[in-house]
Amino acid sequence: MLYRVMHATRYRYDAPVSQCQSEVRLTPRTLPWQTVLESEIDALPAPAWRHARKDYFGNDVCSFWIQERHDRFSTVATSTVRVEPRPLVQDDRITWEATHELLQAHATDESLAAFEFVFDSPFVKAAPELADYARASFEPGRPLVAAVAELSHRIHTEFTYKPASTEIDTPLLETLRARCGVCQDFSHVMIGGLRSLGLAARYVSGYVRSGEDRQGAEASHAWVGVYVPWCGWIDFDPTNDVRPDTDHVTIAWGRDYADVTPMKGIALGGGKQLVDVEVSVQPVD
Repeated sequence: MLYRVMHATRYRYDAPVSQCQSEVRLTPRTLPWQTVLESEIDALPAPAWRHARKDYFGNDVCSFWIQERHDRFSTVATSTVRVEPRPLVQDDRITWEATHELLQAHATDESLAAFEFVFDSPFVKAAPELADYARASFEPGRPLVAAVAELSHRIHTEFTYKPASTEIDTPLLETLRARCGVCQDFSHVMIGGLRSLGLAARYVSGYVRSGEDRQGAEASHAWVGVYVPWCGWIDFDPTNDVRPDTDHVTIAWGRDYADVTPMKGIALGGGKQLVDVEVSVQPVD
């Protein structure tokens, strides 16, 4: 599939801003199944300075500084991306317990690199309550991929997708008990459950194709990557109960939302602000 992706963020302030600095992660990643044909990020007012770099996780980051006085500010990221089908991994060669042992032993370079995704992160802390919730899918001797798939399915069926029911800093255990939230919450709960069992899981940000019967379309989306020995990282979307494929466009990944925030920054002045976000992922003939 060939997509035209657009992500616009517009700020309106009730008092002038003298200057601001922003950092955005809005450029799709180049992956074996995803090719970025073109990508551009525009800002108004025009930045006096901008800089592109890769962050620790290999995500593309664009930083810019606006020195012009303004009461409105917008960024528009547009990309053309080709997404190919991913191999469907149904691997039963390794159990979840063996995966845990492999990660703890740092047995390979790959497992050592994945090991950093076992630990707590700003929005995801391991907890007995999370382990108890996940353990219902992780019976002794069960293959890892099957157990993770069931956990993803359970979150999809047992949680209610409810926009505006949480904030990004809503405590994870509060979300688990309330059984409702949005894609970021579902992903954080799933990551927390996996890490609480000693498994490696990462947060993936991106988009879902517009117009499809998917929760999280027309907005930034999130799902979970799980380390599977001999297969690498396998993605699961608990919000939609699917394995991401040609309907998903990958932007960035990290330990949790804090590592992949689409846009963040600071402004001098401005007072109260109104923010409008518009996202579309349209197929290109």
